[in-house]
Amino acid sequence: MKTIRILLLGLASMAVFAVAIDGQTKKPVKAKSTANRPATLPPLDVREARVKVDNQLANIKQFVTKLGPVAQAIEEMDADSKTKKINQTALDTNAANKKAVLTAIRNLREGMVKLESDFRVKPNLKKYLPFIQGISELAGQAETSAIAGQFVSANGPLRTVQQKLTDTLAAMPKAEL
Repeated sequence: MKTIRILLLGLASMAVFAVAIDGQTKKPVKAKSTANRPATLPPLDVREARVKVDNQLANIKQFVTKLGPVAQAIEEMDADSKTKKINQTALDTNAANKKAVLTAIRNLREGMVKLESDFRVKPNLKKYLPFIQGISELAGQAETSAIAGQFVSANGPLRTVQQKLTDTLAAMPKAEL
């Protein structure tokens, strides 16, 4: 009987120690949830630049949409004035339209130059420079075409500017100012 007790006591102690050893094994660590962490805001320079890019994109879109028909009408009037006799009022209106379109393209170019220089100068914006680089040159090409009287072809570089601005917005983080 004594041997049975000793055996039972030994088995019971082995069972207790086996449970204790099982409790010491490593359990898998759960990943911490990112839902509780506050989102980090991009620097103020980046948020301001995003707003400026968005504004310039809206300006370019509106201008390109309106430029097509106006440019076509200007070039048609120029072609007609060479082959037909057109009254002076129509010629004056056409000259005023040319001047207005050229002034608008110059204003767009100035905005593009300022925007691109911001991306060159500010350290937080330099990583987005490859997306926006060249928009001032493209706006200059559009201005050169308009000065040469090729208003329809001035639309091409402006569409490329529009695409570059869209790409820049896609690359920049979305955050409210």
